[in-house]
Amino acid sequence: MTEIEEIVEDNPNPRTWKHKLWNVTKILLKLGVTSVLLYYVFSKVPLSEVKSRLIHANYWWMLAGVVFYFFSMVASSWRLLSFFKSIDLRLDPRFNFRLYLLGIFYNLLLPGGIGGDGYKIYVLHKTYKKPAKRVFWAIAFDRLSGLWAIGLIIVALKIFIPQIEIHIAIPLAIFLVGTIIYYFVVKKFFPDFSKHFFMGHAKAILVQSLQVMTILCVMMGQDFHGKFAPYLLSFLISALAAVVPITFGGAGAREAIFQKLSPIFHMNVGLAVFLSVSFYLTSLIVALSGLYYVLRPSRLEEGIKSFEEKQAVE
Repeated sequence: MTEIEEIVEDNPNPRTWKHKLWNVTKILLKLGVTSVLLYYVFSKVPLSEVKSRLIHANYWWMLAGVVFYFFSMVASSWRLLSFFKSIDLRLDPRFNFRLYLLGIFYNLLLPGGIGGDGYKIYVLHKTYKKPAKRVFWAIAFDRLSGLWAIGLIIVALKIFIPQIEIHIAIPLAIFLVGTIIYYFVVKKFFPDFSKHFFMGHAKAILVQSLQVMTILCVMMGQDFHGKFAPYLLSFLISALAAVVPITFGGAGAREAIFQKLSPIFHMNVGLAVFLSVSFYLTSLIVALSGLYYVLRPSRLEEGIKSFEEKQAVE
């Protein structure tokens, strides 16, 4: 049974002992990989240095970083609406945002079973009777748009990093050609998703820009006055690696990439690892807001009912 097939069952949990065993195995593997990566990083960078930076940070700037990250989640849920519209799934924005917060809570804090994306597929399939695979593809293209936006900002940051001895025209040309191919593949094989392609990807740029602002705020909280571009580039590269679901919410993977890139881009390795840890803590704080809808599922259901009542009146 595939994950999609599991999701569309009345009970979203795996039905056989094999699936339960596999879920436990995945959690143990993630725990192992995360632990190994964190051990490696903090064998190179003393944990006490990261702790000291956190204790002596300017918390007003740190709070500003949390606010920017929260608004990046608001923009992310708005972006997802564009891809839902492509499959004629029109959700109330408030309900969509509540479901989005619940999804990131499941993704970051409950890294077993079907996860946040699987839960969203389950809820939307059961509530609106949309084919689970179409909802899955809407969420998949939402994720792809985020990766595309990260690629765009990485190319833009190349201008400010002389250590990368490649003319800007080369990565720019690769990105443009890749974008054209990407669009025509979508238009050819997934025509429904080409309807809101440009709007969805424009929103993706907003999302990633807000997350870059999160890192800038954390750096300002450290009274940083050096070159920002290498740290921002490293953050975006680590974001690409964190997409691979081999750790808990990217923990360990981000820190390892920052640590490895520090000597290449002449970064302060302590600050670099601190940025990664701070971003994880920031995302954890925002993800915890989704716990409210675990404890009060009626609030999530109210969003569904109010929108259905509105649609009936219209």
